[in-house]
Amino acid sequence: MKCNVGFKSIAASACLAALSGTAYAGEAVRDIAIPSIASTYTNGSKSYMLALNDAAAAQKHAGAAASVTQASEFEPPLFSGSNAHKYLGLGTLALVVATAIAPKPAEVEGRAPTQAELDAMDSSKHAKLGRAAATLAAATVTTGLLAHWDDFHLEDGMSDPDNQHALLGTAGALAMLFAVSQAPGGGHAGIGMAGGVAMGVAIKLTW
Repeated sequence: MKCNVGFKSIAASACLAALSGTAYAGEAVRDIAIPSIASTYTNGSKSYMLALNDAAAAQKHAGAAASVTQASEFEPPLFSGSNAHKYLGLGTLALVVATAIAPKPAEVEGRAPTQAELDAMDSSKHAKLGRAAATLAAATVTTGLLAHWDDFHLEDGMSDPDNQHALLGTAGALAMLFAVSQAPGGGHAGIGMAGGVAMGVAIKLTW
């Protein structure tokens, strides 16, 4: 009986020792695993931060692309100095054509016209359209100088279309103003038409 009790005590002690060893080994395994988990978490954090940085960069790039798209979709205003110059020039040409085809008052030859005849000439459609065309020509040149002064450079020479446009347009307007000042005298029609043609060529050069 004593032998069995002793054997049981030894067996129990061996089991306890084995269990404690197993527990110690488990603790060691957990201690070893902790740095690995921590390292994995740290690496995961770096990957997470890199992913956030990539997302921020992509968002910034998308914002820049949107800004470029908005800038490309920008449309200039309908009314500006440049547009006013263009529309006045086209209006001048239209009035030049209307003046040329409008009925002209009867010319007086061989004598000085009476005051009544002068008043009739001055109030005719031809005279009114001619004055309107000369006025628009002067406004066209004025708006062109204000809106495109920086485009005119003498050092570029007369081969530059901007220089040709400016000189022909100015010369045409001056010719039309001179023609109006000479009306209803003879020869004013040819000078006025030459001025209109010069303005037409000026517009064609930069259209």
